[in-house]
Amino acid sequence: MGVKFLVDLRAELLPMAKQSPELADLDADLRELLAAWFDVGLLELRRITWEAPASLLEKLIAYEAVHKIRSWEDLKNRLDSDRRCFAYFHPNMPQEPLIFVEVALVDGMSDGVLALLDESAPPTDPKSANSAIFYSISNAQRGLAGISFGNFLIKRVVDVLEHEFPNLKAFATLSPIPGFRSWYADAAKAGEGPSLTTSERRALLQAMGLEDDGTADPALVAKALERDNWWTESAVCDALRAPMMRMAARYLMTARRSNGSARDPVAHFHLSNGARMERLNWLGDPSPNGLRQSCGMMINYLYKHSEIDGNHEAYSDGGRIVASSSMRALAKG
Repeated sequence: MGVKFLVDLRAELLPMAKQSPELADLDADLRELLAAWFDVGLLELRRITWEAPASLLEKLIAYEAVHKIRSWEDLKNRLDSDRRCFAYFHPNMPQEPLIFVEVALVDGMSDGVLALLDESAPPTDPKSANSAIFYSISNAQRGLAGISFGNFLIKRVVDVLEHEFPNLKAFATLSPIPGFRSWYADAAKAGEGPSLTTSERRALLQAMGLEDDGTADPALVAKALERDNWWTESAVCDALRAPMMRMAARYLMTARRSNGSARDPVAHFHLSNGARMERLNWLGDPSPNGLRQSCGMMINYLYKHSEIDGNHEAYSDGGRIVASSSMRALAKG
């Protein structure tokens, strides 16, 4: 019985295991077996380039889970000279990526994904870049859910890039905030939506062409967000920016699950790996998916070698989130 067969078997088993205690026990046994077989020490890290076999490139297109690859030209752009794509492989599944990360080599910390995905932008000299931006991390095998490779992958890739490009000074992500919009909807229903300053309220009313009839701040913000294409109306968009960024920072830094971990799954992943919450980016992803998930906001998580272990321990042992001063100020606002 092949390893790939068992991985696919567990992928089919997972949804059924939620409904059946017997299958849940089988799933637990299978997960334990696969965790041993897929120990990170047995895996191979490989860079994927445009010269890779077409069958492997097709799998990148199929498995990309963060920013959909729209065409072969889109994929070629993501594998250009100023980009890197790395994946883990198992020796018994040599043409099946387990998890892969896409990296852009740029100047400064990126604040928007559209620029990174712009196929018309000419490639830059990667040797002149000072920042490596991890803009997509995708798990490729559903059957390996719950078996973590991401923390090892990022650290290995940082080591590889540091060796190849000594000029790199910053290693950061440009990450989605997938749980924000649903959390915000619940908060608004509970009357815990954003409070506006006097000037913010005046600006929002003016942008929407409304008189102040005493509508509560959360309801007023909700009315603005219900407008078609609010993000293209510059006055409305500008008026929403400060209160919505405060709410997003509050969500990222205070919303927790019952076990004390961060409610946002991407935040939990990077905080567990020792990253620091660095900067919120307004309309960092104005795609339909980005707007649906987080009103278009994205966040940079910063990986700094000297801080990774301490940040990991602070979060894992006490649930403390390490964040920049700007993030802390937003959350307090």
